[in-house]
Amino acid sequence: IMLVSALGIFFLRDLMAALVAFSVLSLGLSVLFVILRAPDVAMTEAAVGAGLGSLLFALAIRRITTDTLDD
Repeated sequence: IMLVSALGIFFLRDLMAALVAFSVLSLGLSVLFVILRAPDVAMTEAAVGAGLGSLLFALAIRRITTDTLDD
């Protein structure tokens, strides 16, 4: 899942689809941390990587697309 998500981030042309792939990659990484018995790192990765990081990227993408539509 992580490999497909990483390739999706690279090859997808739609920014929001790439953002979803980034979120899946981050959640997959947090599952990997749980398997490696690092639950504290897994929770941090899920919260910051998938949650806050995706939110900030989504706001930036919305801002960029809004600015380019205005021109």
